[in-house]
Amino acid sequence: MGKAPGLSYKARRRWALVILLIGLPLYIVLAVTLTDWLRGRYPVLPALTELVVFVALGIVWALPFKFIFKGVGQADPDADPED
Repeated sequence: MGKAPGLSYKARRRWALVILLIGLPLYIVLAVTLTDWLRGRYPVLPALTELVVFVALGIVWALPFKFIFKGVGQADPDADPED
């Protein structure tokens, strides 16, 4: 069983755009809902705990998509150099 081929540069750019325009706002709503639930359940959270939660939520969203975002801001490696 061979390794599946990776996404092309153009496909990664498109998926990155979809993730940023649709996925990230949905994740933000989920993160705000989670933090509001935490504040409702535990009315007095230490500031350090809140900071850890917010930092973790800010980092965790991007980890599954690391391979999509890698190199997207660079020039297309498959493009003709004359274009």
